[in-house]
Amino acid sequence: MIKAYIDASTKGNPGPSGGGILLVDGQAQQQLHFPLPILTNHQAEFAVLEQLLTHLIEAEQTAETIMVYSDSKVLVSTIDKNHTNNSDFQAYLIRIQSLLAHFPLLILQWIPEKQNKGADHLARQGLQKALLLQNRRQ
Repeated sequence: MIKAYIDASTKGNPGPSGGGILLVDGQAQQQLHFPLPILTNHQAEFAVLEQLLTHLIEAEQTAETIMVYSDSKVLVSTIDKNHTNNSDFQAYLIRIQSLLAHFPLLILQWIPEKQNKGADHLARQGLQKALLLQNRRQ
């Protein structure tokens, strides 16, 4: 079983954003952090889930049971319902649904922020990368 903790960090709403993913596979851990474009805080959460799914597909880790933990109630609720009326999320939901088809068993579960500190720290590192990139463009 693979456990994935995901989080996003945004400066402003919308604003520069970063994502963080903490993957735990047995005793092995993988830490990923990356810049995201200017997004709202909720859009950034969807973007991180999309990045996670893409990463797992590229790493050919789709056959295992995947537990994904997020502290975003909006993200978890939208994916659980498989529906959104929010136009900001619709394109993300369509892409995520397409990616989820590659996974026989993936469970997305909400957790409190205090249980997601590792992914939060990585997301903040991703945000710092986004801010550096933005400053270089100016």
